[in-house]
Amino acid sequence: MNKKRELDVNAFVQRTAKVYGWEVQPDKTFLDELVEGLEKNLERLGYLQCPCRLSWDDRTKDRDIICPCTYAAADIDEYGHCFCALFCSSEFIKKGLEPTSIPERRPEHLYP
Repeated sequence: MNKKRELDVNAFVQRTAKVYGWEVQPDKTFLDELVEGLEKNLERLGYLQCPCRLSWDDRTKDRDIICPCTYAAADIDEYGHCFCALFCSSEFIKKGLEPTSIPERRPEHLYP
């Protein structure tokens, strides 16, 4: 088996949410699309790069956008969900809110 494919990405997402005290995206279709994007990036790059961001295709340069990205906690605290809305706060979910476009926290010099 290809080592890149050994990771169960959905299980990773569920464990990550639990560890950080977050919730996962409740919309199953949207959640499946995000997990699929992470799986494709894992297969292509060898790491779980955020599916919503441009990549250098270089683990070192992309370390801030490896899931969960460096910016996720601040985004969740301020907006109720991370940039791609994979992870949400419990309060956000309880209120039944929909993800919105939020400002990108990644500094411009880190863009490819």
